[in-house]
Amino acid sequence: MASALSERRAPWLLTGGALALAGFFAWQLYGPQDHGDPITTSLAAFEKANRLTVFSAQLALVSASEDERAFGMLKSRQVAVIPARVDYTIDLAQMDQRRMKWDAATKHLDVTLPPLQLSRPNLDEAHAQYLREGVWITGTAQAKLTRDNTLVAEKQAADQARNPALLTLARGAAKDAVRQNLAIPLQVAGYGAVEVTVHFEGEPAP
Repeated sequence: MASALSERRAPWLLTGGALALAGFFAWQLYGPQDHGDPITTSLAAFEKANRLTVFSAQLALVSASEDERAFGMLKSRQVAVIPARVDYTIDLAQMDQRRMKWDAATKHLDVTLPPLQLSRPNLDEAHAQYLREGVWITGTAQAKLTRDNTLVAEKQAADQARNPALLTLARGAAKDAVRQNLAIPLQVAGYGAVEVTVHFEGEPAP
């Protein structure tokens, strides 16, 4: 069965902005008092956050399942359209000084992010739509059809979430959010206009 897919960037926009504000207040409350180390100042922006959701993909999954009972006399089929969401996150607990390089002469901070992580698909079965075929579908058969649909939909969601286009959007959202989150504390700390570049492990530095 073909499946429809759509991406929504709004969740990242809200999350990224919220993280930037959180970083600013965390720096004000918990940041280094001497303001002498830009890397320590940057790490303070992540101090109160363990995981950052940078992007959410909204998926519409189409799955089909079949069931036979009474020696093949009772055949049934169910097609399900199930909305789902997959979140793309960064484990901020992995951020340490080894992932940051500061060039004082050019006021440039280079940040290397840990690998992007995908959440388990969150299926919204309360809003799923079902099409059933069969002369007589028992309650037991219907329950099995629904379970089978769910298993198929979960695998479809995990596969679709790894689509290169979605991964590119998620990585771009992560870089923008982290860049914004670090630029504000450094500016408040008195470093002025700082250039922050962000890339993932395995990617060449910009």
